[in-house]
Amino acid sequence: MALEKGTQAPDFTLKSKSEEGLKDIKLSDNYGNKQTVLLFFPLAFTGVCTDEMCSVTEGLDAYAGVNSEVYGISVDSPFAQEGWAKANNINVTLLSDFNKETAAAYDVIYEELLGFKGVAKRSAFVVDKEGVIQYSWSTDDPKVLPPFNEIKSALS
Repeated sequence: MALEKGTQAPDFTLKSKSEEGLKDIKLSDNYGNKQTVLLFFPLAFTGVCTDEMCSVTEGLDAYAGVNSEVYGISVDSPFAQEGWAKANNINVTLLSDFNKETAAAYDVIYEELLGFKGVAKRSAFVVDKEGVIQYSWSTDDPKVLPPFNEIKSALS
């Protein structure tokens, strides 16, 4: 079961890849400065995940307007994520949980999905400036998108 509201968010450092190269992104770097939205998704280059990240890309200004950073997290390599983002004009910062430690820490990992072990469940968390989870949502159905209205309400 996904970590609940009121829980201290497990800190992490994950890789992101852009034209500038690999970069470490640490959740706690946002503490004291901004809220963070964590969007775990199963796999890049899949229809529902592409729809989700493209939709979030279109609404990034709304998140920035309430002083929030949005991260998309999957177990794909940062290189695959970069290629997927370029192919689909995804501007969300994508983080590679290639070692599957972060999804496990947030308790949002499938034992098996379509024959793949250790894929992240589609999940959403809002982490406040103090590092406390203020919103938690997760589904066992990879075709269900997060309730973005609830996520945005948790940010205001």
